Amino acid sequence: MKKFVFLFSILFLILGCSSDRIRNVNPYIPNYNFSITIDANLPLYSGLRSAVNPIAIPDSGPSPRLIVMKISETDYRAWDAHCPNQYTSSCTQMVINGVNAKCPCDDIEYSLFTGVSIDGSGDYTMKPYRVEVIGTNLIRISN
Repeated sequence: MKKFVFLFSILFLILGCSSDRIRNVNPYIPNYNFSITIDANLPLYSGLRSAVNPIAIPDSGPSPRLIVMKISETDYRAWDAHCPNQYTSSCTQMVINGVNAKCPCDDIEYSLFTGVSIDGSGDYTMKPYRVEVIGTNLIRISN
């Protein structure tokens, strides 16, 4: 009887677990291999010198278009600027709207703090990238 209860418990645990893999593997956004260093002292990136002031960084060679925001001296967020729930088309570049980013195709708005849609709609979140602070006003973004 103890074996039956043990096996039933294990089966219950296995079936009760779910996977977020489907939500995290986005078929609409390709996986780019890139590393870009940004110096906020340059005029193009000067918006990153103050907190909560997102800027869009255009495609530069092998890197995708990015939206970057400084949270604090040691915390930055970098997101792929492609709409997470749309195949690439003329309207799939997200537009900065305050501290949010909005997809013009489907009008879904995402928080630049979390990457999650404001109203909970959409199957996917914004695609985040790694950010490393390597000096004063100097960051490296990569995947």
